[in-house]
Amino acid sequence: MISPASHASVPDSAIVGTGLGGCPAALGARDPLGVLDLFSDDFVRDPYPWLAALRSESPVHHDAATGLWLVSRYDDVRRVLLDAAVFHPDNALRAVTPLPVAVLRVLARAGFTLPPALANNGTPSHAGLRRVVTRFFNAERVTAAVPMIRRVAEELLERARSELDATSRCELFTSFAQVLPCRVLMELLGIDGVAPATLIRWSDASLELFWGRPALERQLELAESVGEFHQWLTDTVRGGTAPPSSFVGALARHRLPGGEPLDAETAVAACFFVFIAGQSTTGQLLATVLQRGLTEPGLWQRVARQTGLAEAWVEEVLRREPPVTTWRRITARATEVGGVSLPAGAQLLLMLQGSGSDPEIFPDPERMRPHRTNIRHHLAFGVGRHRCPGASLARTEAAVALRAAADRLPEVRLEQGGTESPMLDLLSFRAPLRVTVLR
Repeated sequence: MISPASHASVPDSAIVGTGLGGCPAALGARDPLGVLDLFSDDFVRDPYPWLAALRSESPVHHDAATGLWLVSRYDDVRRVLLDAAVFHPDNALRAVTPLPVAVLRVLARAGFTLPPALANNGTPSHAGLRRVVTRFFNAERVTAAVPMIRRVAEELLERARSELDATSRCELFTSFAQVLPCRVLMELLGIDGVAPATLIRWSDASLELFWGRPALERQLELAESVGEFHQWLTDTVRGGTAPPSSFVGALARHRLPGGEPLDAETAVAACFFVFIAGQSTTGQLLATVLQRGLTEPGLWQRVARQTGLAEAWVEEVLRREPPVTTWRRITARATEVGGVSLPAGAQLLLMLQGSGSDPEIFPDPERMRPHRTNIRHHLAFGVGRHRCPGASLARTEAAVALRAAADRLPEVRLEQGGTESPMLDLLSFRAPLRVTVLR
């Protein structure tokens, strides 16, 4: 088992093969749940015992299975995110599961490439590209978009109500939480010529291929969808027909630090990231907000009429159960984190979800307390130069969606019994894949 106190002086080779107990009190004894597996059903369904153990016993822990250093304390995670000179984002979008030659061939046929653009960009071009994105998601635009978000939400909920009237049952993830962010993003960025269902399929396939642990046959299927997505983006960027007011039009006008126009490959990479982050991860947030809202005693009955409660609830979900649970960094040189010496090139996995439950920062972290005094201090959107530019939009969509659902479907309850709701089980993403309600 782990001997956390000795990690700072023990070489990597001595750490390989150690396991992390599922309960902090059991770290020094044999753990009945087995070693830590970031993809296991036990970890995905209830990561909190492991996260607590990591923070208290091994806050910078080498995971032999992935080769990643897991950083779990709030202060350490925040420091890494803020120090862009030492901790680079170059590995942020690398495939977690190595892609075999057959899969790489599929991607190559589609011309797939992801040069540094946003999340994986530590070069001087990042600031300018980020400004392009931020202009589409700033507070003024988001505020102006609220009526549109509400209109789309109510349209989708009207269909959900019709289904409830007919069958007394409705699944709110695929019919509402997943679709709302996609349609909002399409309107905000001026995207047309593709069905929302297709964008959702492409986006989800990209997440699974690059952050999952799929078998070869599944990797090949996913690569086909990812290749289609990339080819569509490339055709859209190179087509020259995007309206100047659209996101693609803004990228076409963008100039790099040296004055040269942005190349098509980098523009496509920026679109790839924005389209996935703006729909898939926001849809995951909405799913968790709805599920937790339906299980919290009394919340569903109050949230539609109590001013500010929806917004506060969204913040607590972001703190405790963010859709983006981890993010990666790589050390530019030898350094130290949490008293542990790391070599240059060490790959870090920042446990964002774990940081939001750090009792040193958030007292009684297991309790959902929507009116915490430090409610916005969580790291769900990151911090520093790579902080999520769509944070304001995601927060707003989730609050509007929760209020609208509670208002339009006041009598529903979450389906209980039978099999547990499936969970998204990717390295950096976690959310319920089903939010079934009954009346």
